[in-house]
Amino acid sequence: MDVPVPAIGEAPEDPFTVSRSAWAVLDDRGRVVGWSERAEALLGYRPGEALGRAAAEFLVHPADRDAVLTAVAECERERGWYGVLPVLHRSGRRVELGFRARTVTRVDLRSEWFLVAAPAEEVAQWEADRSVLDGLFRRSPIGLAVHAPDLSILRVNRAIARFSEVPVEQHRGRRIGDFLIGPDMETVEERLRRVLETGEPLIFTEQPCRVRRDPGRERMVAISAFRMQDPSGRVLGVTETVEDVTDRHRARRRLSLLNRASTRIGTTLDVAQTARELADVAVPDLADAVMVDLLEPVIRGEEPVQASGPMRRAAVQAVVPGALKVMYPVGEVFSFDRRTPQAKCLIEQSPVVEFELESSPGWYFQDPERSRRAVALGAHSLIVVPLIARGLILGIVSLWRARRPEAFEEDDLTLAEEFAARAAVCIDNARRFTQEHRAALTLQRSLLPHGLPEHRAVEVAHRYLPADPAAGIGGDWFDVIPLSGARVALVVGDVVGHGLHAAATMGRLRAAVHTLANLDLAPDEVLSHLDDLVNRLADEQEMADGGSQSQQIVGATCLYAVYDPVAGQCTLARAGHLPPAVVTPDGRFSLLDLPAGPPLGLGGLPFEAAELQLAEGSLLALYTDGLVVARDRDLDTGLQRLREALCRPAQLLEETCTAVEDALLPKFSHDDVALLIARTRVLAAENVASWELPAEPTAAARARRLTTSTLAEWGLDELAFIAELTVSELVTNAYRYGGAPVILRLIRDRVLICEVSDGSSTSPHLRRARMTDEGGRGLFLVAQLTERWGTRYARDGKTVWTELPLP
Repeated sequence: MDVPVPAIGEAPEDPFTVSRSAWAVLDDRGRVVGWSERAEALLGYRPGEALGRAAAEFLVHPADRDAVLTAVAECERERGWYGVLPVLHRSGRRVELGFRARTVTRVDLRSEWFLVAAPAEEVAQWEADRSVLDGLFRRSPIGLAVHAPDLSILRVNRAIARFSEVPVEQHRGRRIGDFLIGPDMETVEERLRRVLETGEPLIFTEQPCRVRRDPGRERMVAISAFRMQDPSGRVLGVTETVEDVTDRHRARRRLSLLNRASTRIGTTLDVAQTARELADVAVPDLADAVMVDLLEPVIRGEEPVQASGPMRRAAVQAVVPGALKVMYPVGEVFSFDRRTPQAKCLIEQSPVVEFELESSPGWYFQDPERSRRAVALGAHSLIVVPLIARGLILGIVSLWRARRPEAFEEDDLTLAEEFAARAAVCIDNARRFTQEHRAALTLQRSLLPHGLPEHRAVEVAHRYLPADPAAGIGGDWFDVIPLSGARVALVVGDVVGHGLHAAATMGRLRAAVHTLANLDLAPDEVLSHLDDLVNRLADEQEMADGGSQSQQIVGATCLYAVYDPVAGQCTLARAGHLPPAVVTPDGRFSLLDLPAGPPLGLGGLPFEAAELQLAEGSLLALYTDGLVVARDRDLDTGLQRLREALCRPAQLLEETCTAVEDALLPKFSHDDVALLIARTRVLAAENVASWELPAEPTAAARARRLTTSTLAEWGLDELAFIAELTVSELVTNAYRYGGAPVILRLIRDRVLICEVSDGSSTSPHLRRARMTDEGGRGLFLVAQLTERWGTRYARDGKTVWTELPLP
C-alpha cells in the first residue's frame, strides 16, 4: 500500500495522526501484542505474522541492534522516546521510520510500550514545518501578526512585540489602533480589510507606522498580507508580515536628497541665490531650520584671506513657526563668539556635531536671549559644517532640529557634508564669476563716457544697461562729442559678441571715433576710417590666434551724426546700424531713411551720408539693437513700443528716457543696451555774423573793422584786439594760399568762434619761424592767443577756425 505524499506547495498534515500513522504495542518482554493495519501497510507483516513475536527478532537488522538498544535504554529511563530508527520490511529491505514511544501501565501493573510510527520523510518534513512556524513566532526578525476576520489580533510574534513595545501575550484580542496612531492605523486596517474582501494579497507595501508610546519617532514599515481560508473556503482571517524598513527608507531619502541637491544647488552664478538654494534643499527633509553664513569678502566676490572675521547671513530657511524671528535676518553682519560651535567649525575647518544641545552649552554664548527663545521652540540638535572650496573656507552652514524629536545621526552628518561640499564649489564659482564680472564691468564702464558735456546745440539724455551676468559684458557705446563751429557729433555703436574682447574692442573704436571727430571729418569718412581699423583689428586677432578655430569675430555697427545748430542741419551715416528715430515738435514719429551701409569690418564697400533739416525742439533717438529686439518680441513690436514712449508728452528729456526704459528694457537683458536721445536747439540769428570778403588787398582791414564792430554790439570789446589779430592772419592766409570765395563768420556761443573759409583744400601748418624768415609767425601767434584752432574740410574748400574764451 502506497504512502500518500502531500502535493508540492501544500502544508503536510501531522504524520502521527490516527489516520496517517502506524502503531504497535509491545509488552514488557518486547513481544508484539498489538499491530495496526497501517503497520501492515508500512512493513508488509500481517497481524498473524507479527503478534506474539519478539520485535527484535524480525524487525531489527543485526547492524542496527546497537542503535535500537540505545533507544530502548533511553525510553526506559525517560519513560518515553522520540526519534528515527531503521526497521526491516517483510521483503528484507530497511525502512526509515519516525517513532514516538510511550509507557502504558496495565490493570495488573505490568508495563507495555505504545509505539506510533510514520515514514521518516514525512516526519522530517513535518518537523521542518513546525520549526519554520516556531521560528516565525519566536526568532524571526520580521514581524508576523494573525488577525481574525474582524481584524482583532489573534497572535503576534516577538518581532511585533519589540516594535510595539508591548509583551506578546498582551496583544491577543486587541486592535491595531491600540498600538498605532490614528492616520497610520487607518491606512493599515483599510489595506487588510481589502485583502479580506478580495483575497488579493498585499505585497511589500511601504507606509509610515508610528506607535502610540513614541509618536514623534519616525518609522517606516513594509507590509505584506494574505487571506487565510480552511479547506472549505471559509475565511479564517488575515496574516500580515511587518518589516521595519526605516533605515532603508532614510537611505533612499538621503540619496533622493543628494540627487535633488545636484539639480537645485548652483543653478545660477549668483552667491546669494546659491546660498538660498542650499537652505531650501536641506529643509525640511534633513533639518527643521538652516542658516548659511558667508565671510564678508565672499559676498563681495573677493577671495577670503582668513577664516575669522565678520560674517554675513546669506540665507535662512525653517519650518518651525517663529524660528525666522529667532535667527539673524538675511543681510545681517556679525561675528561668532569663539566659544560657539560655529566659531570652532570656522577655526578648525571641520564639522561640529552637537547631538544634544543640553549637554553642549557653548552655543548659548553667541546670543543668550536668542538661544533661550530657540530652546523654547524645541531646538535640541545641531550640525555645523564648513563651506570649503579649493582649500579656502567660504563660510558655514548650521542645521538645527526642533520639530522632529530624533537627534542628528552620523548619516545625517555625512549628508550635510555632501550638501556643503557641492554648495561650496557652486558658491566659489559664483564668487569668482562675480569677481571677474565686476572687473569686466569696471573695465567696460571705464571705457564708456562718465558724463556727457553740456552743449548749446542739443539737450541730451542717455541710458546704458549692461547685459545680465550670464551673457557677459557687451560692446555697446554712445558718445556726444563737441565739434568746431558750435556743432556736435552724436555716436552710437555696437561691437559683435560679449566679454572682455568686445569691451576692449569697443574702447579702441570709441577712442578712434574721438580722434576722427577732432579731425572734423564727414560722417561717411569717419565710418570709412573705422572700417579700416576694424579690419586691422581682425587681422591682428587672426595672427594672435594662429588660425585657431576659437578666434574671436571682430565686427561692429555704428551710427554717426553731426548736428549744426547754426543751420539746423543734421548729417548722418550708418554702418549696418538700426536707423535713428525722429520725433518732430508737433509729435510726428519717423525712422530716418538712411543708406544702410555695411557693418564695420567687411571692407571695400562705400558709406553714404544723408542730410536733413531738423526743426528746433526735434527729438533724435539713437539706440542699439538690444533696445528693440528681445527674445520675447520681434523688431516691429520693439519699434512700436519705442514710438509710443518717444511720443509720450514729457517736460524733461529724462522723463522721455525713463519712459523708453520702462517700455522696452527688462530687469535682466541678454544683450547690453545703449540709448541716446537729443533734443535739438538752434543758435539765435543775433549770435551769428557772416560776410563774404572781396578779393582785394584791403580784405584783411575790412575783416578787422567788421570784427571790431560786431564784438562791440555783443559787448565783447575785451576780445577785440585778439580777435582782430586772429581774423587778420586767417584772412591774409586765405587770400595768399587759398582761393575765392573767402567768408568770415563769427559765432557767439560758450566761446567766441572765428571762422575763415576759402575754396582751397590746402591746410595751413603751424611752424616755428627762424630769425631770418620773413613770414611764418602769424599762425604761431594765433595758436598762442586762442584756446583752440583747427581746420575742417568740405567738398568745395576748407574752413580754418579758432575759439577764444569769453571774459
